[in-house]
Amino acid sequence: MKNLEIIGYKRANLGKTGSKELRAQSMVPCVLYGGKDQVHFYSPMILFKQLLYSPNVFQVDLNIEGVQYKAILQDSQYHPVNETILHVDFLELDENKPVKMEVPVRFTGVAPGVQKGGKLISKLRKVKIKSLPANIPDYIDVDISNLELGKSIKIGDLKADNYTLLNSTSTPIATVEIPRALRGKDEAPAK
Repeated sequence: MKNLEIIGYKRANLGKTGSKELRAQSMVPCVLYGGKDQVHFYSPMILFKQLLYSPNVFQVDLNIEGVQYKAILQDSQYHPVNETILHVDFLELDENKPVKMEVPVRFTGVAPGVQKGGKLISKLRKVKIKSLPANIPDYIDVDISNLELGKSIKIGDLKADNYTLLNSTSTPIATVEIPRALRGKDEAPAK
């Protein structure tokens, strides 16, 4: 898990008007929970670019007016029209408490079905896991080297190391689709 530092300042006004004023100044209203107390703060919008627009998993080192917190991104909300960041929630990490989060999928190997003309379709970009903070992987490797035409790899096919997979075991991660040109070759001509 990569580290990222975000500097924040405590919020005095917690209402809608205060949040609107912060956004007008290119600041993002945030909340940190999971510790002893909830901490309401704001931070410059520019600091969130790498955290929000990347598939990577980050441990966020929050520096809120000199007090340090280790956290992960829990949720982010965006404006429906202009995609401005409206609000960000962080979860404070405790090394002895498991956390739930989504981790990106990374495909390894070459699918024989793709070599035969099929198309690899990624059905799931991230997998939901539960793990202690020290065991959170940067990504989950999915080996597609046995994936034939028309076949799928499902969550149940993965092996979890030091974490628990929370998605349904029947959820497909990747499928090799049979192209239209190859579909007709498998069927015998009708007489």
